[in-house]
Amino acid sequence: MNLIVEQSRQLPISEQRIEIVERKGLGHPDTICDSIMNQISIDLSKEYLKKFNMILHHNIDKALLAAGEAEHKFSGGVIKKPMLLVIGDRATYVAGDENIFVDEIAISAAKRWFKENMRFVDPDEHVKYQVELKQVSEALSSIFKKGGDMLGANDTSAAVGYAPLSKTEKIVLDIEKFLNSKDFKKEFPESGEDIKIMGLRTGDELNLTVAMAFIDRFIDSEQTYFRRKGEIEEKIKQFLEKRGEFSKTSVGFNTLDEKGKGIDGIYLTVVGTCADAADSGQVGRGNMINGVIPLNRPTSSEAAAGKNPVSHVGKIYNALSFKIADEIYNKVSGLKEVYIWLLSQIGQPINQPKIAAVQTITDKTFDDSMKKQIEEIISSRLENIKEFCHDLALGKITI
Repeated sequence: MNLIVEQSRQLPISEQRIEIVERKGLGHPDTICDSIMNQISIDLSKEYLKKFNMILHHNIDKALLAAGEAEHKFSGGVIKKPMLLVIGDRATYVAGDENIFVDEIAISAAKRWFKENMRFVDPDEHVKYQVELKQVSEALSSIFKKGGDMLGANDTSAAVGYAPLSKTEKIVLDIEKFLNSKDFKKEFPESGEDIKIMGLRTGDELNLTVAMAFIDRFIDSEQTYFRRKGEIEEKIKQFLEKRGEFSKTSVGFNTLDEKGKGIDGIYLTVVGTCADAADSGQVGRGNMINGVIPLNRPTSSEAAAGKNPVSHVGKIYNALSFKIADEIYNKVSGLKEVYIWLLSQIGQPINQPKIAAVQTITDKTFDDSMKKQIEEIISSRLENIKEFCHDLALGKITI
């Protein structure tokens, strides 16, 4: 393995003047695509393991959630045309004499995800499904047929992970989880799952822009909307004040709203996501593995969601780079930040990256002892990559 460990001279994110962090919430169309495609991969992996005791080739990482049409009304609108979920790329439909019912598994996984995560989306009535998965190519399936102790990478791909999360990243992540928590939805049932948060830190001051879809069946008038909006905004401010991590905080909430315009001046949906009538979604446009979109950080170009968990390094290295970075940060003293780069070469064993590179930002002199600890952690993680891939396949590692 070609391993490089070095000290970086750059400023840690927390010491830079400007930081911008985005989070697309549970019901955002892009997050829906990522989440469902990855669930399909998990369900397919389990079926392959059940039938063949191994995970066969598949990549369920192309998807489009095309917005439907809806009529929004006070006290409850209607879906006029359902959303369309297009599921695409490749999967193994036939192995030996055995057929795998891939399309049925894909649609079942999608419907179950909607049922478990979107309170007001009826997966049978509000969504149509178009499966565009095809039988795997011979070139890529040959990687799986070679056997051996370790599969080869089915792509030449690079990934980067880092640790720790900055306090800006943490607050953006935590606020979305708070707003989409069961307790919050119980208190504010009109709050939709489609939430997007943009955080801007300037020095030690934080500004948040929050967009949240409201569900029209709970809103009987413009006055009710703005009253409940004000109550939710106050909850967000209380959350920030309780954390007390910034010298000054400010919040912009549904900033496109305009009083006096009725339905046309407020953010209403029928089912809690703007995909019911406004915005479409795609795989790979959402959050990174760690749950945020960090504009100041180096990021991977690969969409991890839906890729197979045993040979596609676009998924494996994406998740593993963050796992390694987190372990190094927590075990090696004196680190302010750590960045991990992993690069594969197609066909080469996934436990032998073309290069593994580590950049550290320290609060003390970087020495041989620190370097040795880092090298041991990386070597250990790569030696045990099969167990890591197994956890990915079963959904034990969040994507």
